[in-house]
Amino acid sequence: LSYRTHASAHRCTIYIISQIHFRTNMKSAIIATIIGSAAAFAPAPVAKTTTSLNAFEDELGAQPPLGFFDPFGMLSGDVTQERFDRLRYVEIKHGRICQLAFLGQVVTRGGLHLPGDIDYSGDSFDSFPNGVAALFGPDSIPTAGLVQIVAFIGWLECAFMRDVEGTGNEHVGDFRNGYIDFGWDDFDEEEKLSKRAIELNNGRAAMMGILGLMVHEELGGTLPVVGDM
Repeated sequence: LSYRTHASAHRCTIYIISQIHFRTNMKSAIIATIIGSAAAFAPAPVAKTTTSLNAFEDELGAQPPLGFFDPFGMLSGDVTQERFDRLRYVEIKHGRICQLAFLGQVVTRGGLHLPGDIDYSGDSFDSFPNGVAALFGPDSIPTAGLVQIVAFIGWLECAFMRDVEGTGNEHVGDFRNGYIDFGWDDFDEEEKLSKRAIELNNGRAAMMGILGLMVHEELGGTLPVVGDM
């Protein structure tokens, strides 16, 4: 009898302990579920990232009436200063090229050409058409002439039109490289910023201008100052 009583007591003890563990685990699971559900509706932490607008809205070129204008989103997201400087470098160089191109269009269409002949066959410079037609088409300059133009531009690009480190250049697009000045060092900081802004705006206008001239050349007609297209 004592053996059966002991066995029954042992089984009761095991059952009570198992129920305690079960209820404890259930309570823990319920609490964990509640906490997880609350965390799901809690506001997510906001990452501290520097937006392009805040980082570059005061850069040179962000001026009225458009201010900071980035329609293609090239500076969206977490953009470094190196990325901005690279884009500004490209913008300045394209602007300078387009200023020369627009001026060349106006000058040649005004009747001013280089004297002499362009080749040994006796073809003069003014015997070739103006604008894009001088490069492409039945009356364009010879292929050897195009090769010389490309080679000359490549030589300028490699030898002069680049920023040499350690030569005292002050900003992106400064190609003085220690041997060209034209009075720049005599300007104060405010005047330097003004000159840079003028060049930047003129370059932007020239990019639109030369594109417009190329389109009108294909469409034909007459433009003020430029003349017949």
